[in-house]
Amino acid sequence: MYEHYFVCPFCWETISMLLDSSVIKQSYVEDCEVCCNPIQISVIFFNGELVGFEAINIG
Repeated sequence: MYEHYFVCPFCWETISMLLDSSVIKQSYVEDCEVCCNPIQISVIFFNGELVGFEAINIG
């Protein structure tokens, strides 16, 4: 697992998320742990390293 910190596109708070580096390309919706709004998360790993991360406001 890989812990990644980013800014919520709704409330602008810095939050962390655990990412599974065993899955090369991921896309899913997860609620912000601060404001509970849904965030579209897109993640790309290469050789176990995070090479792409995007958190998009879908509200």
